[in-house]
Amino acid sequence: MRRALIYGGVIVAVACSGTLAFGAKRIVAEDSAYTKPTGPQCVPSQLNRSAVLPGTSLAVSPLPDSYDASARTQISLLGAPASALSAVGASGSSSGSHSGKLLPYSQGDGASFVPSHPFTPGETVTVRGRVRSSTGHSSAFTYHFVIAHQDALTYTPTATQAKDYNEEQHFHSAPSLQPPVLAVSRNAGGTAPGDVFSAPYSGPGPSGPEIFNESGELVWFDPLAGEAAATNLQVQQYNGRPVLTWWQGYIPPQGFGEGEEMIYSNTYQQLGRVHAGNGYKADLHDFHITPRGTALLTVFDPIACNLSAVGGPSGGAVTDSVFQEIDLASGLVRREWHSLDHVALSESYSSPEGVTTQWPYDFFHINSIDQLPSGSTLISARNTWALYELNTTTGQVGLRIGGKRSNVKLVGGAATAFQHDATVQSNGAISLFDNGAVAKVHPQSRAILLSVNAHARTDTLLARYEHPSALSSGSQGSVQTMPNGSVFVGWGSEPYFSEFGSAGQLLYDAHWHGSYQTYRAYRFPWSATPAAPPSIAASASSATAPVRVYASWNGATEVASWRVLAGSSPTQLTAVASAPKSGFETTLTTPGPAAYVAVQALNGAGAVIGTSPATKG
Repeated sequence: MRRALIYGGVIVAVACSGTLAFGAKRIVAEDSAYTKPTGPQCVPSQLNRSAVLPGTSLAVSPLPDSYDASARTQISLLGAPASALSAVGASGSSSGSHSGKLLPYSQGDGASFVPSHPFTPGETVTVRGRVRSSTGHSSAFTYHFVIAHQDALTYTPTATQAKDYNEEQHFHSAPSLQPPVLAVSRNAGGTAPGDVFSAPYSGPGPSGPEIFNESGELVWFDPLAGEAAATNLQVQQYNGRPVLTWWQGYIPPQGFGEGEEMIYSNTYQQLGRVHAGNGYKADLHDFHITPRGTALLTVFDPIACNLSAVGGPSGGAVTDSVFQEIDLASGLVRREWHSLDHVALSESYSSPEGVTTQWPYDFFHINSIDQLPSGSTLISARNTWALYELNTTTGQVGLRIGGKRSNVKLVGGAATAFQHDATVQSNGAISLFDNGAVAKVHPQSRAILLSVNAHARTDTLLARYEHPSALSSGSQGSVQTMPNGSVFVGWGSEPYFSEFGSAGQLLYDAHWHGSYQTYRAYRFPWSATPAAPPSIAASASSATAPVRVYASWNGATEVASWRVLAGSSPTQLTAVASAPKSGFETTLTTPGPAAYVAVQALNGAGAVIGTSPATKG
């Protein structure tokens, strides 16, 4: 019995150990079978390739061997007339051959092959064709790229600000405007001529493009409906005449824009709407109309990406910074540049830890483009703290100014952090807004001028302009050098507007109240007469009392005085009173009762330039 018990115990122990061993193997097998989702490759094996195909004159996009192309991309072929291109086609490794059209650029220097239907995310696309040289020799070309997996962000409604009546301006004749209240704290004279161009948002009132004069009086405001916001209002040249341009659309919490670029005349009528190509939406950060009938704009493109190589999640996502050159006549994409193709993820000062598909790794964050006649393009990237000088044709990065891999020496406080709005001046200096926050890197934000010596490989601080209140702007900001030598600064998330003299003295300072901010601010001369008539409101304490009349004309710059017309019917009105223009809205009073009233706007010569509809007195 004793032996039987011993033998039985051994058998049970062996059986149990066998069961446990089998179970352990099964658990290991199940663990090895389960792996966290892995995102696709998004960075090419070789960074900073040339866009020019070997043996040809063609600069192409998407870039050869890239992994970040849009499923709705066109194939841009720049550098030879459309007539020199033939047999162009594209085939996807999953979707097969794609028919399409070869459409020429209006500049006569290339064409886009526009597929008839989108490609498939993750597939490799092969492009083939032939190009004829100026000597008549025809060469075949072939190249490849991979379609990215888009990372769709969830729409997040904009948080509603608590209404504060005192933060907004209110007008009887234009009650829908409600622009932010502006306080001018310094106006010492000597400033450059022109009005101030801004685009308030993030306040309790409506967002929209706004112009105000040096006295702080409203000139023009275009309140946008719902949650739409505007940025980057400025004056540019379009078809040989001055126009207003701005971006408008939706700003997600991730800090970029999804919208379109607007072009308006000096009568405030729409001349055009510029959209990003290749299935993207235009970003808020920069927009330039060029003398060649093209436009430069930015795009932010979140895509799925394996970030394990830089310490992020393997199933993560990254926001690719993109800029495009658009042919304004056709809407075709002439060139497209992607940060992921040229700059390493490791150059970022942002952390990839904690990245999710809803909060992608914003490693680059492009915020300005300056395409120069010399054949180079200067761009600014907020999150690498660097400026990049690109070869415009090849797209390759040549000079890095600042950041982790600067190839110029930063001299005398020239290092920047989270900077914006890098612009090359006529003398070769670079102006930019150096945020220095958030996190705080500099004691305060500043506008600076830099001198870059490419031969000596130095970057020297020439001048800096700081606000006396030591403003620290966590985002946004702009610097504009003026013809008279002054410097106009928009302080971004700090709602201030300043102009400094050539010697650095503060000439002008104004600010909005409360929570408003503006991405950029500029000063431009502006002359406009709206196509819409002046606005009027009228009230009287009784039927026998004089009528108080309120007159305004949103956007008019030539009004010097107002005249009141009154009468017994809308068609029988005569002039009864007048007064000089006083602010955005002028108040006038009739000498006696009136059944109907209207107002006329007069210019400095006394000529009528606009008449309102008649309204009851």
